[in-house]
Amino acid sequence: MALLYGLLWRFLLVLVHVNRALVSWIRVRLRSWKGRLWERAMTAMLLPLALAGFPDHQKKLNRNPGANANPVTENYAVSRRSRCLSDGRSLEKLPVHIGLLVAEEEPSYTDIANLVVWCMAVGISNVSVYDNHGILRKNDSRLLEEIVRKQQDFLGGDGSKYNVEFLSNGTDKHQHHVVSCRPTVKVLSPEDGKQRIVKVAQQLCRSVENKERSSRDISVTMLDMMLRESKNIPEPELVVKFGPVESTLGFLPWHIRLTEFISLPSHRNVSYEDLLGALQRYCDCQQRLGQ
Repeated sequence: MALLYGLLWRFLLVLVHVNRALVSWIRVRLRSWKGRLWERAMTAMLLPLALAGFPDHQKKLNRNPGANANPVTENYAVSRRSRCLSDGRSLEKLPVHIGLLVAEEEPSYTDIANLVVWCMAVGISNVSVYDNHGILRKNDSRLLEEIVRKQQDFLGGDGSKYNVEFLSNGTDKHQHHVVSCRPTVKVLSPEDGKQRIVKVAQQLCRSVENKERSSRDISVTMLDMMLRESKNIPEPELVVKFGPVESTLGFLPWHIRLTEFISLPSHRNVSYEDLLGALQRYCDCQQRLGQ
């Protein structure tokens, strides 16, 4: 009989433990269910308010596109600007006017735009781009768009504070666009070389024939002024030639009497270090000027 009571007691203890465990599980499930129900209720109440404020926030972003700019990308652009300025200041001499002579069949607008932006970033204020076939002249708007895009990629938003004067050769039309350092970009073709000298000479001859001026008035200074079109662009101190051709290909023959020429294999996939190396080589050049 005592054994039977003992088994019954143990069975009752098991029932008590099972009951406690079941009650605890039910309480946890109820709390979880109430919590989810509360979260859903709060979401239903707050969602209309959030949606109501979204258009105003979007308008603010539209008015201020730089508000959602990536700070990492902006810091990287600042670092690149600082490096380029530091490199430019470290050079013993920096050309005021640099020419980029593309002696290759098909120009790469992306690589040429990179070169132009790098030149401006180190502090060169006048850049002339030349190809012997006149492809860049015919597509100068495409090149300008690529320059502006590369400027934004390389220099970031800070470059938008400055203007670039893009000169359309053969006319006096100027196009003002955003690049940096208030530079001047000029796209050249063979029409600006020997053909330009021939046209100016013909113009002078006609003026003498029409008795608009005397032959005694014609001088080197007058010819030089007419060739420069009164734009006050200095002669290029340095021309970087890209390609295997060992020739100036008619690049401004009137203006390169004191110009240093440095050759690079190709303008395609050219790097900033390649341009910096050419500028360093220019610093090592000693111009004796006939002495």
